[in-house]
Amino acid sequence: MNKKDSLMLIDGMALLFRAFYATAVTGQYMINAKGMPTNAVHGFLKHMLTAVSEFSPSHLAVCWDMGSKTFRNELLDSYKANRGEAPVELIPQFDLAKEVVSAFDIPNIGLAGFEADDCIGTIARQVGGSMPVSIVTGDRDILQLLEDKVTVILLKKGYGNYLVHTPASFYDECGLIPRQMIDLKALMGDPSDNYPGVRGIGEKTALKLLKEHGHIEGILENLEKLSKSHKSKIEQDLEMLHLSRKLAEINCSVPIECDMEAAAFSPDREKVEAMLADTGLRGIGRMVPYQPEVVFNS
Repeated sequence: MNKKDSLMLIDGMALLFRAFYATAVTGQYMINAKGMPTNAVHGFLKHMLTAVSEFSPSHLAVCWDMGSKTFRNELLDSYKANRGEAPVELIPQFDLAKEVVSAFDIPNIGLAGFEADDCIGTIARQVGGSMPVSIVTGDRDILQLLEDKVTVILLKKGYGNYLVHTPASFYDECGLIPRQMIDLKALMGDPSDNYPGVRGIGEKTALKLLKEHGHIEGILENLEKLSKSHKSKIEQDLEMLHLSRKLAEINCSVPIECDMEAAAFSPDREKVEAMLADTGLRGIGRMVPYQPEVVFNS
């Protein structure tokens, strides 16, 4: 590996959904000549290529959810059950996005039964010891993966606006180390993923308890020192607390690998431009980086 090598992992679903809803609210679905909406894929590519331009990774891979059911649904039937079906204009763009990524010769990575987060966490653990890893997402849940060589690039409004987190910046923001984010979510729950944590315990209380006792085990060992109200709430929801912790933790042992040779970012411009023309995404062409030509000395 070159000293300057780095791997960028893209949270495909997070970027695709973000791009879709940014334009869908005004009905700008960007229907191409084949009658297919392309607004989500167009925005996804802009997010990905802008991040590549900004952070210059040598290697790139995109991770995807592979269906709505995962091992978490086996733990809790109602996990993410509050989410409706994807909009009809978005559904055909799931496959199109993967085809576009393949045209850039970037690996698409996903495994049925696991979420994109789990694939990202697994690869970050596998690679993080040998080269720096950056994760591009809009999902703060991934902050639990922060390590010395793993940074998280959170998308902010618009394109090219980022909040880059390291373990130090995360601690500065909330006073916790990254792993404590799992216990934070276990205590306060996650309405977007549809699990409750401990009813009546919000973010402010959860942060206070973790800063005082370190982790869930520390809280449980010191129940008698808690206020009567907090003690009662935790005791009543103890089973859900432990279950919520399992749901909140990203699985970093998914049976997948990232082929680093395949992930070396070196798109074939002709191939990419042919795909962009075929799908009506020509405006993206100017964002595709030029690869330096090899010069041979005579």
